Amino acid sequence: MRIRTRRLFARILPLLLACLMLPTVTPVISSAAALPQASAADKLDINTATKDQLKALSGIGDAYSQKIIDGRPYRTKLDLVHRKIIPQSTYDKIKDQIIAKQPKTNTMAPQPK
Repeated sequence: MRIRTRRLFARILPLLLACLMLPTVTPVISSAAALPQASAADKLDINTATKDQLKALSGIGDAYSQKIIDGRPYRTKLDLVHRKIIPQSTYDKIKDQIIAKQPKTNTMAPQPK
């Protein structure tokens, strides 16, 4: 039995050493991937949001929420910066939480004459 044990260790030892020599793979998670991204359904539509919903966003208070409402409608969410409604730094904080949906137009309806 002693010879069997030595043979077994002789076969297993190189495998154990090979496993220990393998580089360990550590998953790399970028900061962007670590943050959960809100889907389009979860984002706040700046064209229809109420003042209270807008104030719930980071960096948006009474004044900015009223300016957003007064500047409607928006083609894109970036219009908030282009029209100077909010500063770029505030936009950077909320850009992943908002969307600017466009109203659906009925292209099949006959045009009035």
